Amino acid sequence: MLESLVTGLVLPVVLAVGQSTCGGRDGAALLAEALERASLFDLPGAAARAEDARARGCDEAAVAGIYFRGLVAAREAARFGGSPESLQPVVRAVAALDEPARTRPVAAIAQAVLRAAAAAAQSEREDMALHIEHAASLEALQLAAGHPGAPGVRAHEAGGELWLQVHRYEDARQFLVRASTELGATPRITLGLARTSARLGDSRAACDRYRALARAMRGWAAEAPEAAEARAYLSQPACGSPGPPPR
Repeated sequence: MLESLVTGLVLPVVLAVGQSTCGGRDGAALLAEALERASLFDLPGAAARAEDARARGCDEAAVAGIYFRGLVAAREAARFGGSPESLQPVVRAVAALDEPARTRPVAAIAQAVLRAAAAAAQSEREDMALHIEHAASLEALQLAAGHPGAPGVRAHEAGGELWLQVHRYEDARQFLVRASTELGATPRITLGLARTSARLGDSRAACDRYRALARAMRGWAAEAPEAAEARAYLSQPACGSPGPPPR
């Protein structure tokens, strides 16, 4: 567990938040692009934009940059079984969020998601579940009050991805269905539901979800691996004709 290692995109809203908390329009625009890139799966690009925004005086971007780098590091650590060495960047990201998490709910949510991601990298499912449920609970309170959740990758989106990562497909499906109630059909939720449907043998629902994802992945996002995944799945004979809308 991580503690043992330590001694929908709504761009107008994003821009409004950025302009009210950033040093200028350049910083706000960079933060908006960072959040868009994160929501469309480009976490390294999102981290770079957030760091650029911070360098231009956008203090709001600091938490986002730490969060995105931590998510990238956790994903990389999973390739090494969540070894202590591979998780060190995640440990540092969690520690860097300690101070802002005391006063900013967004930072507390991001920190809890990173703890969950570290646990998932180690296949510690029980710890992961505790951390992601905590993150989702904090985020639900924020959303209910009309405030933002975790930046770019909401806790509700991350939870479904993490359950998929540890091969708990029904848990992933249930988490993502709940997430869609909170957030709507974001690209990350759509991809998660497509993957869970495919893993659970519901090819019709998977086709419908991947088709919806392919429609959402335009411009630079059309070149993302996730867009290629959607196109590859849709090339199967089972996806030859649209079925009824997914439930």
